[in-house]
Amino acid sequence: MFQGMNFAPAQLPPELARVREEVRDFLNQEKDWVPNSDFNAGACPDFSKRFAAKGWIGMTWPKAYGGGERSFLERYVVTEELLAAGAPVGCHWIADRQSGPLLLRFGTEAQKAQFLPEIAAGNHFYSIGMSEPDTGSDLASIRTSAVAVEGGWKLNGSKIWTSNAHLNHYLVALVRTSPPSEQRHAGMSQFIVPLQAEGVTIRGIENLAGEQDFNQIFFDDVFIPDDHVVGEPGNGWAQVMSELAYERSGPERFLSAFRVLVEFGKSIAPNPTEAQTRLYGQMVAHLVVLRRMSISIASLLEAGEMPDNEAALIKDLGNNYERWVPEMIRLQQPDEVSEGFAQALNDCVLHAPSFTLRGGTREILRGMIARGLGLR
Repeated sequence: MFQGMNFAPAQLPPELARVREEVRDFLNQEKDWVPNSDFNAGACPDFSKRFAAKGWIGMTWPKAYGGGERSFLERYVVTEELLAAGAPVGCHWIADRQSGPLLLRFGTEAQKAQFLPEIAAGNHFYSIGMSEPDTGSDLASIRTSAVAVEGGWKLNGSKIWTSNAHLNHYLVALVRTSPPSEQRHAGMSQFIVPLQAEGVTIRGIENLAGEQDFNQIFFDDVFIPDDHVVGEPGNGWAQVMSELAYERSGPERFLSAFRVLVEFGKSIAPNPTEAQTRLYGQMVAHLVVLRRMSISIASLLEAGEMPDNEAALIKDLGNNYERWVPEMIRLQQPDEVSEGFAQALNDCVLHAPSFTLRGGTREILRGMIARGLGLR
C-alpha cells in the first residue's frame, strides 16, 4: 500500500519515557481546564505561558532563538501527551508547530531574533492565513493581494479558517504579489501580519458546537513593512508546501477523537457486548498503526528530510479515522453512559465535520499523493 513512500523505522527510544512522565506530572497539576475532544477547541493563554516556562514550546529550535535544541521525537512525546489529555493548546499550537519552523527555514536573521524568542516564551501566538472564501483548499486560486509601496506593501483581501485569530498576535498570510498567470503557483508571497494593525478586521464565525474560534479576517489597505516578508517575494508557494508537512503529520491528525475512545472504553468495561468489544479492538488497532506512521514522519524530520507526500498520507488516513470513531461509537454506545462520555461524544460529533477539511481536504491530499507517486 505504501510503495513509493519513505517511512522511517517507527520506534520511540526508551529514554523518552522520562519526558513523558514530566509532561504527565505537569498536566496532573493543571486544574483550570476541561479536557477537550479537538485540539482547536481549547485555548488558554495562561496555560500556554506556563507550558512555555517548562521549555516545551520551540523544543527543537536553536537556543539562540529561545529554543531547546531537543529532538523531534522528544517534541512528539510532549505533543502526544497534550493531545491525549485534551489540554487547551490552541493559543500556542500554530506558532510552535509551523509558523516558528517556517521562520527558522526561510526567515531573515532579524526575523528569527525578533519573533522566535517571543513564541518560545509563550508571549506571542499565531494564526494561519492560507484559505479564503470561495477557494477552500485550492490555494492556487487565492485572491488576497499585496502591491509594493514605499517601504513595504499594501495588503487587501480576506482570509478564513483563521483559528483563534481573535486571541492571537500575528497571522502568516499567503498572498498574491503578482497577477495570476499560466503558472498557477507563481507570484505568491508570505507576510507576517500583526493582527492589531490598522485596517485588519476580525469577525468570529460560530461553529456547530456554538464556539467562535473560527474567524474570517479582512484586510483594508493594511501596510506590511518589507521586513515582515517571509523569504523571497514570489516564493510563497514552495514555502507553504514545506510548512504543510509540519501541519499534516503530527499526532493531532488522529488524536482529536482520543477522548471519545477513552471514555467509550471506560463505559463498556463492566459488561461489553461482542460488537462493542470488536469495535473497540478495531479502533485501537487503527490507532496503533497511525501512531507508528506518524512517529516515522517525526524521525524523517529529525533526519532533516521534508516528507510532504508521507505527511499528506498520514493526514488523509488520520482524518478518516477521526471521522469514523465518533460515528461508530455513537451507534454502539451503552445504554447507560457517564457524564464524561456524553460530553466527549457530543463535542467530538459536533467538531468532526472539520477534521477532513482543515489542513487540506481529502480530495486535495489524494491528488498530492498521486502526484508524489507519479500517478498523475
